[in-house]
Amino acid sequence: MFAVIKTGGRQYRVVPDDVLEIGKIAGDVGTIVQLGEVLVLGGETPLLGTPNVTGASVAAEVLQHKRGPKVIAFKKRRRKNSRRKRGYRDEITVLRITEILADNAKPSIGPRPKKEKVAKPAEDGDEAA
Repeated sequence: MFAVIKTGGRQYRVVPDDVLEIGKIAGDVGTIVQLGEVLVLGGETPLLGTPNVTGASVAAEVLQHKRGPKVIAFKKRRRKNSRRKRGYRDEITVLRITEILADNAKPSIGPRPKKEKVAKPAEDGDEAA
């Protein structure tokens, strides 16, 4: 099953366990957010929304908030000694799609537990003498 969602003025085709970067949305890292603007619910019998599918939503886990690559806007007017340089970085939220919900269902899958780091044993390279 897949869904086409709309967020931040863009449309994304998603399936469960997809990881995608979207414009920044509210939500703490590790929490589950629901995206309500579902345009298409796909499967054996696809449902098309007019404009949205009623009662459908997509649950996603917030993995990280970060900033995108730097974009430089440089303007120059030749022979006028006029230059303007400014840059910016978009705020991005990284999501993992947990499930696609229909009929006003609530998310049943919670956030995944974080993996614990395993300490590597120290190598004894100094004992050669």
